[in-house]
Amino acid sequence: MTAPTTVTTAPTPGAAPAPTKETPADGGGTVGLVTPRPHVRRPRSRTFSLTVRALGPVALLALWWTSSATGVLTPDVLASPSQVIDAVVELWGNGQLPDALATSLTRSGTGLVIGLAAGLTLGITTGFTRLGDELLDSSLQTLRTIPFLSLVPLFMVWFGINETAKILLIAVATTFPMYVSTSGGVRDTDRKLVEAMRSFGLGRLAIVRQVVLPGALPSLLAGLRLSVTLSVIALIAAEEINATAGIGYLMSQAQSYARTDILAVCILVYGLLGLTADVLVRGLERVLMPWRTAGPGGGAR
Repeated sequence: MTAPTTVTTAPTPGAAPAPTKETPADGGGTVGLVTPRPHVRRPRSRTFSLTVRALGPVALLALWWTSSATGVLTPDVLASPSQVIDAVVELWGNGQLPDALATSLTRSGTGLVIGLAAGLTLGITTGFTRLGDELLDSSLQTLRTIPFLSLVPLFMVWFGINETAKILLIAVATTFPMYVSTSGGVRDTDRKLVEAMRSFGLGRLAIVRQVVLPGALPSLLAGLRLSVTLSVIALIAAEEINATAGIGYLMSQAQSYARTDILAVCILVYGLLGLTADVLVRGLERVLMPWRTAGPGGGAR
C-alpha cells in the first residue's frame, strides 16, 4: 500500500496558517465528499389523496353558495346550488333527465366506438406498413388539422338533422386522437423484436396482436383518454344540430325559458360525464399497466 503524502502550502505573511490535507499519493482522495442520502417520499394514504383532490371542487361550491346567498349572483345570472338541486329533483321525477341521459350516452358511445375502431385500424395500417404510411398518413394528417366543429354545416347538408349526423360528428372528432397515438405507438415498437417473431414463423396478424399492440399499449391508452374526452365535447356540438332529445335539447328548452337552474344542471351533467369517462380510463390504465401508477420519485399519482 502506498503511504499517504502530506501536502502543505507556504504561509502568507500576516495570515493564519493554512490547514493541511492528507491525500493518497494515487490521487484517489475523498476529501469533501459526504455520505449520500437518498430522498425517500413518505407514502400517502388513499383517504388523504382523495381529500386533497376534493378541496378544489369544495372551494368552488362554497364560493358559488356564498355568492348566491349574499346576492352577488342573482337567479337570472346563475341559479343557486339549492335551486339546481331542486331542478335535478324535478327533472328526475318527471323522467326528463333519465331520458336525456340515455339519449346522449347512446350518441356519445356509438360515435366513440366508431371513432376508436377507425383510428385504431388506420393507426396500425400506417404505423406497421410502409405502403399504408405512404398512401394514408399525409391525407389523414391534413384532415386532422380541420376543426371538427367546422364540419357541422356540411354534415347537416349531407345527412340531414337526424341521428346519423350527430353520431358521425362524434366519430370524426374521436378518430384522429386515436389514430395519432396508435400510429406513434406502433412505430415505436422494437423492430428487432418484430423481426425475431417473423423468424419464428408468426404472420402479420399474429405479430400485430401479440407483439405490436402490447408494446404500443401506453400510447393506445393515451389515445383512448383523449378520444373519450373529445367524445363529450363533440356531443355538446352534435346536440346543437336541431336535437329533439338529449341533454342538448334540455339546454335549448331551458334557454328559451331563461331557466338558469336547468342550464346549470345540464352543464354539470356534461362535466360529470367527462370526469367519469376520464376516471374509467385511468382505472383501466392501473389494471393494464400497474407499473405506471407510481410517478417521479416513487410517489403515487
